[in-house]
Amino acid sequence: MIPSGISFSHFLSRHQPAVENNPRTGNLGALIKVFLSRTKELKLSAECQNHIFIWQTHNALFIICCLLKVFICEMSEEELQLHFTYEDKSPGSYSSDSEDLLEELLCCLMQLITDTPLLDITYEISVEAISTMVVFLSCQLFHKEVLRHSISHKYLMRGPCLPYTSKLVKTLLYNFIRQEKPPPPGAHVLSQQSDGGGLLYGLASGVATGLWTVFTLGGVGSKAAASPELSSPLANQSLLLLLVLANLTDAPDAPNPYRQAILSFKNTQDNSPFPSSIPHAFQINFNSLYTALCEQQTSDQATLLLYTLLHQNSNIRTYMLARTDMENLVLPILEILYHVEERNSHHVYMALIILLILTEDDGFNRSIHEVILKNITWYSERALTEISLGSLLILVVIRTIQYNMTRTRDKYLHTNCLAALANMSAQFRALHQYAAQRIISLFSLLSKKHNKVLEQATQSLRGSLSSNDVPLPDYAQDLNVIEEVIRMMLEIINSCLTNSLHHNPNLVYALLYKRDLFEQFRTHPSFQDIMQNIDLVITFFSSRLLQAGAELSVERVLEIIKQGIVALPKDRLKKFPELKFKYVEEEQPEEFFIPYVWSLVCNSAVGLYWNPQDIQLFAIDSD
Repeated sequence: MIPSGISFSHFLSRHQPAVENNPRTGNLGALIKVFLSRTKELKLSAECQNHIFIWQTHNALFIICCLLKVFICEMSEEELQLHFTYEDKSPGSYSSDSEDLLEELLCCLMQLITDTPLLDITYEISVEAISTMVVFLSCQLFHKEVLRHSISHKYLMRGPCLPYTSKLVKTLLYNFIRQEKPPPPGAHVLSQQSDGGGLLYGLASGVATGLWTVFTLGGVGSKAAASPELSSPLANQSLLLLLVLANLTDAPDAPNPYRQAILSFKNTQDNSPFPSSIPHAFQINFNSLYTALCEQQTSDQATLLLYTLLHQNSNIRTYMLARTDMENLVLPILEILYHVEERNSHHVYMALIILLILTEDDGFNRSIHEVILKNITWYSERALTEISLGSLLILVVIRTIQYNMTRTRDKYLHTNCLAALANMSAQFRALHQYAAQRIISLFSLLSKKHNKVLEQATQSLRGSLSSNDVPLPDYAQDLNVIEEVIRMMLEIINSCLTNSLHHNPNLVYALLYKRDLFEQFRTHPSFQDIMQNIDLVITFFSSRLLQAGAELSVERVLEIIKQGIVALPKDRLKKFPELKFKYVEEEQPEEFFIPYVWSLVCNSAVGLYWNPQDIQLFAIDSD
């Protein structure tokens, strides 16, 4: 509601930010002061079920949020702060107690988010408070470069807001965990009308609807058609705010406290004391968080949260790797990669890096082969009635590599896929026959590609002899990249053979079936060393099959292979250094993550819309 002393029509006539004397009129400041005074009674009003009071407070915050959104888009930080700090002084007067309404507003919003009980009548104002904080941080959208000095840093990383850090992060996490659905439309309107407040409440509702129309027409409303269908707007908005806070750059004189809180929180069952050196520490129920993360991986933002926690919080990582139901987490990640055509590249990268982080742990690499899955319905290339989680992971990663080779040709994607397979290779156990076939099929595809590029390079070289003026394609570079990938695949196969040959008769079978593939690489200078073991295994088992005679059934071949595995002297296989790759963020990761997070906000936030033409941080589809 509009505060007393300010006419409704007068206030609306000044909703455009270009009014020159707006700071002097003090309309926004007056509204903020009314809102601040009302929030002091908000908790009591919720307990007393005072619908009208909460509705009016929500209306005031809604208007503040809309105006703040326009001001941040249209004004410099200096002009923006004038609206919150301006004092109309008479000539010769002086005051040392200049109030900063923006800082008070932010502290008040943090209190509202963390302290107001979540009830049907407070759900909307809780969402609005979180949205207003997102709007306050949205100044980043209107700068091409990542901000390292801004009002966000000024207010949120020091001063009165700082003590709320851990409580805010904890509340936002629990909002995500609980996935509270909004109350049914009009649920608390009807109850208030039955108490005799129908007319007054109806007027308040009319004011809100009218304001919504005005602000939408003014270009700062929400594009309803573009908003995703969400079961819990509160959980979604909380997660987006959490990601924005976590990815703020450090202030010049202080580290990001929200990132500190995220990287250090512990399980509620962990009774060990926090080190005194860890600020903003708190505890949260890891089991509930794990369950929510498993259930919400269809969204980019939930996958990004999982990545953030796995990469930065060692307590969470240790807890997840110790779980005996890792399939609940891994299967949704594999499904993201499987449907790579339908996902944006950032979502695929995050899913892949999560797998890479998990495969750094030997315990994980062993345990995934012990988990047996039945009827994976989303895997459509072949009916998988029974397969281990490890074999399924191999299938999906190989499929991602093949998709990348034929479509996007992204070297970064290749590298991380192969690194995950390499980390797992020494622990391959009882590979499904289809997984073993796909490993060799990928090598076959690489071999064909290698031969094609080699032929193109040869023809190009011949052509250059007759014409010195024609620029040559850089086939040497293409050949080098393919040979790097081929060598990595040979190292993965070799690692499995030297460390777990006795567990993988299906891989030996696939090798023998496609033995001719490896002939051309036996004498190749780039692969001679790594081919020794593979050549030895092919020769050894080929000899045993030859002795067994012709017309052998698949079952008989596998039986001979299993017998040969026992007979093969292990000391004949040359040892190579263990394949181990570790994910490391590139320098200045904020250059990737900050635009990514804000693209998620623009695409997924409830009730918030920015004109694509105003956004400078990243390119956005204006359709």
